[in-house]
Parts: sequence; C-alpha cells; structure tokens
Amino acid sequence: MHNKRIDVTKIFTFDSAHKLNNYEGDCKYLHGHTYKLEVTIRGKVDDRGMVMDFNDLKAIVKERILDRLDHRYLNELFEFNTTCENMLVWMFEQLEENISDNRVQLQKLVLWETPTSFGTLEREQYYAEG
Repeated sequence: MHNKRIDVTKIFTFDSAHKLNNYEGDCKYLHGHTYKLEVTIRGKVDDRGMVMDFNDLKAIVKERILDRLDHRYLNELFEFNTTCENMLVWMFEQLEENISDNRVQLQKLVLWETPTSFGTLEREQYYAEG
C-alpha cells in the first residue's frame, strides 16, 4: 500500500434564491441559481484503498449544506450578504468540523453560481491571516 496523499472530489448541485445587498446591478433583485459545489478532500488512503467513501462524504454535505440551502431563500437564512465569497466561507466552516481529522482534511471548495462564474476557497486561504 502506498503512503501518498490523494485529493478526491465530489460535485453537488442545489437550487436557491437570493438577492445581493449593497449592490448596484441586476443581482440586487430577487433571483435564483442552480449552484454547483465541488468538495475536495485530501488524505491518505485507508485499508480499503479510499481516502473517504464517497457515500460518507455525500451524507455529510447533504446534512450540513444541501438540506439547509436547497430550495431556500438564502437572505432569510443568513445575516451576511449572500455572495459566492461569503457562502464559501460559511460552507467551509460547516464541512471542516465534520470532515477533517488526523487522516483526512477538507482541502478545497469551488462554488459555481452560473456556468461561467465561480469562487474557490482552499484550506491554506481559509487559515491564512489577513
């Protein structure tokens, strides 16, 4: 068995509505997105040869994010402005406490608002100061 760290990624979609505060443009009005969320974890494989069972990852993301955001009005759920950037930080916090341990770490999130617009938050960015 090798001792390499491997990244594995699972992709999820959910539908939500929101509007942006303090913004001049069309997004200041109520609108919706079919968001695409890419969750990447990094770790060493276990005795089965897996970093994490995709079904286990799916269950965590479903409980911590999808069940809370899918078909919801985001502005009713959060005190912060529901930008892609702010959503990424919140999502990282939700998943970090439920995924990361001595063997596996949440490595990166990519949140797509549209087919051409997305944000990325990597572990090193989240923990960097300033």
